[in-house]
Amino acid sequence: MQDNTTIARPYARAIYEMAQADNSLKEWSDLLKLLSRVVIDPDMQKLSSSPRVSDEQVLQIICEVIDNRLETLGKNFIKVLIDANRLMLVPYISDLFENRRAEAEGRVDIKVLTAFELESNQTSQLSQAMEKRLGKKINISSTVDESLIGGVIIRAGDTVIDSSLRGRLNMLRNRLIG
Repeated sequence: MQDNTTIARPYARAIYEMAQADNSLKEWSDLLKLLSRVVIDPDMQKLSSSPRVSDEQVLQIICEVIDNRLETLGKNFIKVLIDANRLMLVPYISDLFENRRAEAEGRVDIKVLTAFELESNQTSQLSQAMEKRLGKKINISSTVDESLIGGVIIRAGDTVIDSSLRGRLNMLRNRLIG
């Protein structure tokens, strides 16, 4: 079975190519982020999966929720997703779109998961090291996850660097079992 990212990839590519041709990358980026927030809302999920609510009603409700900011192409995009029962893929499409946009702009968005809050000098050192390694400008966002025990997990696109204590313990356990 395909995962959601794989299924979302053609949609993200098509939207990106269209937005690039129309010089509307920022507008589509904003729209996809907004749509992501809308479709992950539990009430919207219940509504869109209800057999009592038609696809046309779901589209109309989404348009009203986002204050009718959708141009014809945006409405058509959502209609295609609703018809294909892929509305819940919008967050994945948005992430893939942002990755393509960042790559085209020569930057990489990096997500860092740490056991403890990073100090500014640690963030700076990490940024410099990743900039040197990837050869691109780096945007770092960090999140604390105390279950890591220690260390960090770095995600840059499809690349994951797991140097957390939890990750190392899992590797050791797998070696001992296998």
